[in-house]
Amino acid sequence: MSRLVIVSNRVALPGVASAGGLAVALQAALEETGGLWFGWSGKIVPGASGQLHELDHGGIRYATVDLSKRDHADYYNGFANRTLWPLLHFRVDLADYSRVTYTAYRRVNALFAEKLAPLLREDDIVWVHDYHLIPMAKLLRELGVRCRLGFFLHVPMPSCDLLAALPHHERLFEGLSSYDLVGFQTERDLERFQDYVRLFGRGRVIEHGVLETAKGKRLRAGAFPISIDTGHIAAQAAAAVGKASVKRLAASLSGRALAIGVDRLDYSKGLPERFRAFAHFLKRHPQHLGKLTYLQIAPVSRGEVVEYQHLRNELEQLAGHINGGHAEPDWTPVRYVNRNYPHASLTGFYRLARVGLVTPLRDGMNLVAKEFIAAQDPDNPGVLVLSTFAGAARELDSALLVNPYDIDGVADAIALAMEMPLAERRERWQTMMTWLRTHDITAWRRSFLAALREE
Repeated sequence: MSRLVIVSNRVALPGVASAGGLAVALQAALEETGGLWFGWSGKIVPGASGQLHELDHGGIRYATVDLSKRDHADYYNGFANRTLWPLLHFRVDLADYSRVTYTAYRRVNALFAEKLAPLLREDDIVWVHDYHLIPMAKLLRELGVRCRLGFFLHVPMPSCDLLAALPHHERLFEGLSSYDLVGFQTERDLERFQDYVRLFGRGRVIEHGVLETAKGKRLRAGAFPISIDTGHIAAQAAAAVGKASVKRLAASLSGRALAIGVDRLDYSKGLPERFRAFAHFLKRHPQHLGKLTYLQIAPVSRGEVVEYQHLRNELEQLAGHINGGHAEPDWTPVRYVNRNYPHASLTGFYRLARVGLVTPLRDGMNLVAKEFIAAQDPDNPGVLVLSTFAGAARELDSALLVNPYDIDGVADAIALAMEMPLAERRERWQTMMTWLRTHDITAWRRSFLAALREE
């Protein structure tokens, strides 16, 4: 079988605590066939970018490149996260474009391609991940690489009119045509990409998922909704009930119900709107006063970016205002914490919760929604309140689907979740859990790679 090569902005190096399900899934894919994982080392060095480090471990080769302080600032914090991230999440108003950071984005992608190309074999299968590396295929092709190249966009694909607001958008997104397969989270994302190719790329849609560019280059595109290791998370959550941190949380509730939200501190997650909806729930449904505690876990990310600093300040003020208006000596309505918890503890927290709040303004998928379902106690499952603007809503349609901009609607959904009979909770949960057991993260990666290997 062909060797698999994973290319991502960050590499999950052996022995380094990493990430969640995606890293585990990619690691498992590499272990099946043997392979190479290439990307940034995570190191910011005082000199020039480009130092290559190679490590062999467990039949997998890891190849990583250091970045200079300037390249990290302009490529990663700059164009990737201050221009592309807001644009791809439909926030053109927050997209900060400059030619300096765009040049750095292309420069770092060219550096990665230059370091990766000599490591590739003709029959490799190369799988490139996410918006940091959109130009990678075009740059590799220019260096003579002819093996099969696939790309997966983990974040949403916005409408073509929004993409057109980006200077040089044609040059950037035309680079996707150098991939053999481009994957998206949902069919809606795929449709938006096809619209872009047709309307702004002057190409055509030959049939659904088969496109031709203005220059006659054909490529395939498809929807491959990412998922979770469903069985592992279910088992982990059941075991976590005995963990000290989970027991402490349960004891602190004093028999009250728990609503939980777990999100990276980011403006795409709809946290101010969620806080306002919870405050509105307390006002519209006073029968639940003192009966539900809302725990929001929101680890700080990109703390040096001013928009994130403003968001953190806003949430602190909202939490204080809600608690000031509704708290009792023995009850605090909102618990807001800016720290990470071990994943095993989080799954235990999910299992305790009567209500899961996943209400982003826009999200490619949102795996917290899927993890919340997988973590539930089958005999007494909680209820998921889920934004229709999360990719997960296309699959988890037995959740209580809400518009996060509709504060009244979200408030009423929280009340409905609190009042839902056990039989209905079980029925909704079983429908979603059955789907997640079949469509887990192993099925996701195998379906994408099978499609990429097709001629």
